[in-house]
Amino acid sequence: MNYNLIRRKTHAVKIGRVIIGADNPIAIQSMTNTDTLNVDATISQLTSLEKEGCDIARLTVPTVEAAKTIERIKAAGINMPIVADIHFDYRAAIASAYAGADKIRINPGNIGSDERVKEVCRVCEENQVPIRIGVNSGSLEKHILEKYGAPTPEALCESALYHVRLLEKFNFNNIVISIKASNPYGMIRANELVAEKCSYPIHIGVTEAGSEIIGTVKSAIGIGSLLCQGIGDTVRVSLTADPVKEIAAAKSIMKALEIDGMSGLRIVSCPTCGRTKIDLIPIVHAFEEAAEREGLNDLPIKVAIMGCIVNGPGEASEADIGIAGGVGEAVLFSHGKIIRKIAEDEIVSTLINEIKRLSTI
Repeated sequence: MNYNLIRRKTHAVKIGRVIIGADNPIAIQSMTNTDTLNVDATISQLTSLEKEGCDIARLTVPTVEAAKTIERIKAAGINMPIVADIHFDYRAAIASAYAGADKIRINPGNIGSDERVKEVCRVCEENQVPIRIGVNSGSLEKHILEKYGAPTPEALCESALYHVRLLEKFNFNNIVISIKASNPYGMIRANELVAEKCSYPIHIGVTEAGSEIIGTVKSAIGIGSLLCQGIGDTVRVSLTADPVKEIAAAKSIMKALEIDGMSGLRIVSCPTCGRTKIDLIPIVHAFEEAAEREGLNDLPIKVAIMGCIVNGPGEASEADIGIAGGVGEAVLFSHGKIIRKIAEDEIVSTLINEIKRLSTI
């Protein structure tokens, strides 16, 4: 069942060839961890991210010299939008806009005087480059931190809106908001507050989430909770791991929620219990490997691999194709209707063949 989550109404923001907000699909992002000045390494990583299905990629741009890398990246054939991550040096933001960056990520309050903010707004407006306001628990303004005593959700929300007003003061409203925290609850609540107070698109994610497993769990809690409320127009899963793994994790979260615009193979499998009479765990692993090997993971098909007839066709009645185990065999079913019996050693190959058949209908 697709629950057709009701998305929060937002402005549309064009980031290169990708549009976020309004009714556009939720975009998946990542960030390079290479030295931006190492152009070959940066392009190699961006190519891997693009191949994995990354929609938008960010790279750190600490200097004007680093901004020049963007031109070379574009010339190398990277098609996905590039976001320049700026800290403190407003000149790097301006240089990035002129170099072809598709979006600038800044904390407007830490790039200096109003005149500097005004100049960044002018150049971004001139080049049709949106600005992502980036706020996290470590970047709060002194007056806001003193007011709340800690980086509370309310403090994070106030900081984000403070920065919005800095840009709006210069008639700039091509804005995306990002509020992140390492604690999923704080991040969830801060974004809920911002979502109530403005209609700018929101970039969501749990920052400093940790290594691959714990980081994915924390991200699933934070990102998933907000997406269930219709909040979030673009997402990043932040992992202490190869950035390519962030794309797979983000896709898994969105597939689990069956969000519109995110197609792909969805697997439903039971945790096994005393009723299970087939070796289900290795069967599921073998099926996942076979589906990847056969290039089937992008097909919008739901597959059920269930341990017994009790929780097979009934509980997995929405599956396009599935099996329910017996003693040395299984029943093949589709949308709750049993088709035939198959031997246990035929399960994986049968499912793969059925998926291929369904993909051609």
